[in-house]
Amino acid sequence: MPPIQGLADVPYFTYETLFDNDRLPDHLLVVGGGPLGLEMAQAYLRLGARVTVVSPQILPKAEPGAQAVLRAVLAGEGMAFVAARATAVRRDGDTLVLTAGDGEVRGDMLLVATGRTPVVDGLDLARAGVAYTAQGITVDAHLRTTAKHIFAAGDCVGGPQYTHFAGWQAFQAARNALLPGSSAGFSDAVPAVTFTDPEVAQVGVLEAAARQAHGDNVVVTRRALDHVDRAICEHDQAGFLQLIHKPDGTLLGATIVAARAGETITELVVALQRGLKVGDLAGVMHAYPTYSTAVQLLAADFAVDQALHGLAGKLVRKLQF
Repeated sequence: MPPIQGLADVPYFTYETLFDNDRLPDHLLVVGGGPLGLEMAQAYLRLGARVTVVSPQILPKAEPGAQAVLRAVLAGEGMAFVAARATAVRRDGDTLVLTAGDGEVRGDMLLVATGRTPVVDGLDLARAGVAYTAQGITVDAHLRTTAKHIFAAGDCVGGPQYTHFAGWQAFQAARNALLPGSSAGFSDAVPAVTFTDPEVAQVGVLEAAARQAHGDNVVVTRRALDHVDRAICEHDQAGFLQLIHKPDGTLLGATIVAARAGETITELVVALQRGLKVGDLAGVMHAYPTYSTAVQLLAADFAVDQALHGLAGKLVRKLQF
């Protein structure tokens, strides 16, 4: 729980208790602008409640462009934002008064959605020879703990907290524990999806991290949804597809903001995991009209540009004259 003064003295919900709630509040206050906070905030907003999200920023692990699009969409639906950290909360009759920054916001229900940390106390891990820290159980690259016959996987090892990642790690850990050989227990190709409307999906590195690692050897290719026929038909033009890659097309990361972003991102996860280049996706036949067509169109744009300005393009222009 975050260090909010007075929090222990007021009623509040977390991700564990929220689904037991049986009433629609007049005004829901959400502390935290991560995936869970925004998903629940939009759900309650569409059920008819007023909603205010209190957080220095929304989706802090997403591309700034994705943050901007989602914030604009949610604000357009009536969601309010307080771009500050919550520091205190108190009761005023049936009302909860939350202090954030230099002001206060009042509501009748509070959701605290500021993230989770592994809970490993009480397992007597030290007696088993298993080392751990406040960030989780210590494992090597193959998910083996400091006790050679014990493996750990999922949220307890302090990695990305996604159900699909935990399931994948569990498979790798079981395989490493029971079969010959050893498989990697971590991957750079872990998809992350925020299930708001539109969804925000990403895999690989963000643009800032890519430029920090590769300097000017980074290209950002982007296509807005208003140039994707399926999105136009669905009135879902508030979004984009963005690929981060090297000049030769080596894929480094991708972000999709769209109604079906969580489905579309899988193709890019495979491409990243298998070392495919952006141009390789241009020749893959995509069903029309689908959101994944945007991947093919964007890849085709890159392939054409590379052909026109690369060695082959120079040769063609030379032959023309």
